[in-house]
Amino acid sequence: MAYPGYGGAFGNFSGQMPGMQMQMGQPLPGTGPNLLPGGYPVYSDSYSSAGDPMWTYFTAVAGQDGEVDAEELQRCLTQSGINGIYSPFSLETCRIMIAMLDRDYTGKMGFNEFKELWAALNAWKQHFIAIDQDQSGTVEHHELNQAIAAMGYRLSPQTLTAIVKRYSKNGRIFFDDYVACCVKLRALTDFFRRRDHLQQGVVNFVYDDFLQGTMAI
Repeated sequence: MAYPGYGGAFGNFSGQMPGMQMQMGQPLPGTGPNLLPGGYPVYSDSYSSAGDPMWTYFTAVAGQDGEVDAEELQRCLTQSGINGIYSPFSLETCRIMIAMLDRDYTGKMGFNEFKELWAALNAWKQHFIAIDQDQSGTVEHHELNQAIAAMGYRLSPQTLTAIVKRYSKNGRIFFDDYVACCVKLRALTDFFRRRDHLQQGVVNFVYDDFLQGTMAI
């Protein structure tokens, strides 16, 4: 049973909210994924990349190891146009995107992980567009609070205030900061959840484990 702080898929975006289609105006390429607990899609090794435009974007910047680092991911996302009318993602946001899905701690992202990220970014972007009705490229602090609640997180007012202060500029939240907030909230929640064996919202951390988990994100 969920307890405060645990959201769902990319924060529980399931299409019930206005504008919450996953497609971002275009179909997600390739076949549908399997879902991990928490809503993350996982594309199997047998996934076919033939004819997949995402594969084209990815391989254009990926190294010989078939993975991308933060700078390569930034170029890949910029070339893909996923940011739409909003400013391209910063290098720092790309770093935490990789950290969110870097299960083997290589500091890089493979194509399957990239597909997971693409799905998450589409969901987050659709929700941002839905609340950025004047297309200013920003949302207000109360709208960020509503978005976090809509993702399935149950946070205290003090925590929400701290998040708004961290990711807002002059009381407004830009798309890049909005995505960075979503990524970090998802990644830190997953880090906590993996150690909360009783699912009660309480964890005892070893100091070094705490630093590894938080400093990597």
